[in-house]
Amino acid sequence: MSNPAQHLGLLLIDFQDPFLNAIPDRERLLKRTSFAVEAAALLGCSLAVTEQLPVKLGNTTAELKQILPENTPVFDKNTFSAMEADGLGRWIESNQIDHLLLIGLETSVCIYQTAVQALGDDIGVTLLSDCISERRPEDRKPVLKQLLSMDAHVLPSETIFYSLLGGAAHPQFREFTEIVKRYS
Repeated sequence: MSNPAQHLGLLLIDFQDPFLNAIPDRERLLKRTSFAVEAAALLGCSLAVTEQLPVKLGNTTAELKQILPENTPVFDKNTFSAMEADGLGRWIESNQIDHLLLIGLETSVCIYQTAVQALGDDIGVTLLSDCISERRPEDRKPVLKQLLSMDAHVLPSETIFYSLLGGAAHPQFREFTEIVKRYS
């Protein structure tokens, strides 16, 4: 049986404290993101992280760093689209990723531009709606509307990961439900 997650990449975009501190729902975002990271790792998705100007803005917040799989690549970037980060294209190619699950900050800037560029490169995109955020909540709706019109998908993280499981017969179902409980 093939693994439906094998061509999926979970991309964590700019979970750095200066950005996280500026959004109104930091704790909720980190809780849902932690769920997504653990679920993706359990189900065999490839994971990668981007950091915007880490020399100036610091690295990924410690809360997420501690749960990321040890070999998770981190790509520095100085552009808003993560697709421009040096090495990210090679990571996508070498992991045979044809669909990206995007999570992070900010919906209206880096998430948007990454999604647009990925879609333009014929890579499918799903934004995990509970794992993205922005300083200005009023910006979310028009950005998501535009991305949906471009064939991006927007769904909650549990919808995606339960879909990958397919049913209770999945070998990781019990372990997955423990993750769900831990982050509910």
